[in-house]
Amino acid sequence: MPTRILPAVGDADAVRSITTLLSQLPDAEPVTPVVDSTQLVDTLARLAAESVDELPEVVVVHERIGPVPALELIREVALRFPAVGVILVTSDAGPGLFQAAMDYGARGLVALPLSYEELASRVQAVAQWSVGVRRHLGAGAGLDVFTGVGGTVVTVSGAKGGVGATLTAIQLALAAQASGRSAALVDMDLQTGDVASYLDVQFRRSVVDLAAITDISPRVLADAVYRHDTGVALLLAPGEGERGEEVTDRAARQIVSALRSRYEVVIVDCGAQLSGAGAAAVEMADLALLVTTPDVLAVRGAKRTVRMWDRLQIRKAEETTVVVNRFSRGSEIQPPLIQKITGTAVAATAIPANFKELQAAVDAGRIHELDNKGVVKQALWGLAGELGLVKAAEGVPRTGRFRGDRGAVSFRRRRELGP
Repeated sequence: MPTRILPAVGDADAVRSITTLLSQLPDAEPVTPVVDSTQLVDTLARLAAESVDELPEVVVVHERIGPVPALELIREVALRFPAVGVILVTSDAGPGLFQAAMDYGARGLVALPLSYEELASRVQAVAQWSVGVRRHLGAGAGLDVFTGVGGTVVTVSGAKGGVGATLTAIQLALAAQASGRSAALVDMDLQTGDVASYLDVQFRRSVVDLAAITDISPRVLADAVYRHDTGVALLLAPGEGERGEEVTDRAARQIVSALRSRYEVVIVDCGAQLSGAGAAAVEMADLALLVTTPDVLAVRGAKRTVRMWDRLQIRKAEETTVVVNRFSRGSEIQPPLIQKITGTAVAATAIPANFKELQAAVDAGRIHELDNKGVVKQALWGLAGELGLVKAAEGVPRTGRFRGDRGAVSFRRRRELGP
């Protein structure tokens, strides 16, 4: 049986040299190369949706692949597609990188410039390992591994504190779960997260409990997650804010990848302060939402955040979607102006200003019990529909037409939102 090999190489010259050598290997069947990390994960997810047997036995990752760094990409592939063997091609074949590559889940390392004998030996060994794993899975022993295709990750950040990012994140998760999708909500506002307070939850485990774990198995993840009465899986911020520093950007990537493999929708509340973990989540997200209110200070905060993300190469402005909260007809700052100022997309659904509807539920920690007829909840669940987070329109409240300051406002829909 031929060995299917998928090269993941961004550099054109490297693509030619690697594919030429791979095609010369005995019983090798190189497939069309992918040029970046996103295309690699999407390709593997599409094949895994058909069958594990459709996945290539070997993936060859070049050290200069992007935008996700090679080692982080190897970790994600090893976590989500455990029957695929990964080989790292690198100019640094020293023991330090070799050990790091193994820790991240690689099955082999090949030095540049490529040697036919070394590449053939590595590919053969990794292919045999992959075949053995698949035979093991076929025997029914692979129940404790991630085999999911991968869900949609949405980050919700605030332009500044108090603009409603946490409320938005919670309601998006509730809407997705109510529509029939499995949803997880992560509180990545590590020092001041309020998801537990909004939902009146007391749970001793938090995201910190996963930070030091190299391999997050489904069982380990299940122990750290709190299953809310609504069905939403909650991964909470630590009760002691100082412990938030234990969640590094690397840990955040691993945690989000693990959740993405287990849930159809993963909502991450990143708060208003940028941490390394929050930055990693925003960078990984399929949709990055930035919540603002239609006032000068908040809009300035949104502009600062967008520019900072761009400077730090976390996310481009055009890949970010602004959500306007507490909108009213009398607002001097309208969504089209916010779009012009920030250079981002702006969600067609604006959330109306009506704190009276929210106050009792917020004070009681029962934000999941908002009235279905309330215009704020209707708008937030309508936003979930606009973003494609719900299965079907049935059962999900829609935004209504503008009715004074209490109605939800829908602007002309764009064909696409976010990245």
